[in-house]
Amino acid sequence: MNTNLLAQAANEARGLAMDAVHVCNSGHLGLPLGCAEIGAVLFGHSLRYSPEAPKWLNRDRFVLSAGHGSMFLYGWLHLAGYEVSLEDVKSFRKLHSITPGHPEFHETPGVEATTGPLGQGVGNAVGYALSGKRAAALYNTPEHTIFNHHVIAILGDGCLQEGVAKEAIAFAGHSGLDNLVLIYDSNDVTLDAMADVTQGEDAMGYFQSQGWDAVTIDGHDLLAIAEALAAAKANGNGRPKVIIAKTTIAKGIPEVAGSAKGHGEGGAKFIDAARAGLGLPADQHFYVSEETKAYFAAHAAAQKEIFLQWQKIYDAWAAAHPALAAQLTASIACSVPSDLSEKIAPFAADYNDATRSAGSQVIQAIAKEIPQFLTGSADLFGSTKNYLKDGGDFSAKNPLGRNIWFGIREHAMGAICNGIAYDGLFRASGATFLVFADYLRGSIRLAALSGLPVTYIFTHDSVGVGEDGPTHQPVETVSSLRLIPQLDVIRPGDAEETAGAFLAAMHRTDGPTALILSRQAIPLMNSLSVAERRDGVMRGGYIAHRETGELRQILLATGSELQHAMAAAAELGDGVRVVSMPCFEIFDRQNDDYRESVLPAEVKNRVAIEAGVTALWWKYVGTQGKVCGIDRFGISAPGNVVMQELGMTKQHVIEAAK
Repeated sequence: MNTNLLAQAANEARGLAMDAVHVCNSGHLGLPLGCAEIGAVLFGHSLRYSPEAPKWLNRDRFVLSAGHGSMFLYGWLHLAGYEVSLEDVKSFRKLHSITPGHPEFHETPGVEATTGPLGQGVGNAVGYALSGKRAAALYNTPEHTIFNHHVIAILGDGCLQEGVAKEAIAFAGHSGLDNLVLIYDSNDVTLDAMADVTQGEDAMGYFQSQGWDAVTIDGHDLLAIAEALAAAKANGNGRPKVIIAKTTIAKGIPEVAGSAKGHGEGGAKFIDAARAGLGLPADQHFYVSEETKAYFAAHAAAQKEIFLQWQKIYDAWAAAHPALAAQLTASIACSVPSDLSEKIAPFAADYNDATRSAGSQVIQAIAKEIPQFLTGSADLFGSTKNYLKDGGDFSAKNPLGRNIWFGIREHAMGAICNGIAYDGLFRASGATFLVFADYLRGSIRLAALSGLPVTYIFTHDSVGVGEDGPTHQPVETVSSLRLIPQLDVIRPGDAEETAGAFLAAMHRTDGPTALILSRQAIPLMNSLSVAERRDGVMRGGYIAHRETGELRQILLATGSELQHAMAAAAELGDGVRVVSMPCFEIFDRQNDDYRESVLPAEVKNRVAIEAGVTALWWKYVGTQGKVCGIDRFGISAPGNVVMQELGMTKQHVIEAAK
């Protein structure tokens, strides 16, 4: 390792960050300047990567959890040789650039996760590490090592104060994820003030108490950084590693260095003097020396050779184990069998149980056909019923387990599932009660933003929960989830619709799906064939009961209230149609002809029923329609009593229709 050249590269990376933030008058200088030496060692020595193969399966994964310091990542990706040009660096935070304000997955080569909301990247890194552990156990053979990479993430004081990070850290320590290395940028500063205003934690003691190995170093000492990283990567002792790097925020700008003013763009006005102090030429902004370019070009060439050697091992492995290779290829492609629906047995005509119970049967069939499918629960497997009976439990001793015991850590469950999905080797799902969806809402939002095929299994979907009362009876939650762009929210109305909901989730590969399942029993609707029911769900909405006379009225329903619409239609006469609307988002993506065939515009007489807030239904019923819903919190009483009290009945639908 050439420490002189890496020290020079660190200062040039500082210059890139200063210039980029100064040009757009926006951004965060603190971390890019304070962690410059860490970046130099990572990208110039310790990380295993190949810019020409940014998705190399055995690359080290690097996550910048402190995503506000995005110019750190963009600068080093540029220097390392990724397809992040100097013009891209100059376009920092500009319209349509690949260098947005916070790193975004799919937008920039080398960016492994969408980060910015503090702490999320820690959870993502844990998910990556879990994925790596399972991949190594599943695919490596005595003759061929396909996976032995590490996951490295930088976090700051802000990340470590967030609950999601603490949840994920506890999970990682308990799960023995020794392929995970966190670098804690410990600069003793937060955005508003010095860190001691809001924290007094013994970081080393904390991590050690969670089952981690911890070491404290000078974060500006290149050799100390390299030695700490080498030791962390070499020690597979069943404990994740944290390197507590003591740094000076905004190092290089004396006017703000080491203070809260160094966090954001406050130091940009001092950059001329700062650049001179770093030895950067006054007349050349966005400066990278020829020596630095040559060093990283040589380093990239050496990394490419490592990649090519791995490729030979991979090819030999694939030839020796074609079934495993085919499984890995299918997993990466998110392949789903075209006949998956046929593998899910139809439910008996007299089936009458909760959709969470129907989901339990469906998920077993899916797990048999999609070996990359994993599932977990936030200490509620017995209630959410998504446990894979033959899947085994993921743990330090059994990384092949397909059931992930997240503990009471909903927020981390979401972030970890995202990390698994970012890695792209397995399909992740996680479960809890619907009312706790808000505990992982930040992770759901990022999954939607990043187009991750994560499946959320939310049970106990309404006031039908009953005796636990309004604290556990979601009324606004389904609608609030429907407001998240690019998230499909599916609330099936019986067992066959539940099968269709899981099918829709599995076939969707460009975004997340939330499955909203009931605690209360729901009878099977037998008006259509199994195929028609399941296909109807996969189209978002469909005609569950067709009128036998001239169409004069449409009843719309979802979830457990579909049964009431069907019963009401039977009494209202031959001109009434029932439309099941399990997923607004999928229905809205259908073409105009299909949507018109289900909801003809000339029929204004419409009534909708759902055991939740009414606001979002008006786009379907129109100003002349009515919505039977619950615009209040629930009641502590048996579920059927609460439903009756709050108007979730056939009779209420009939009265509204009349």
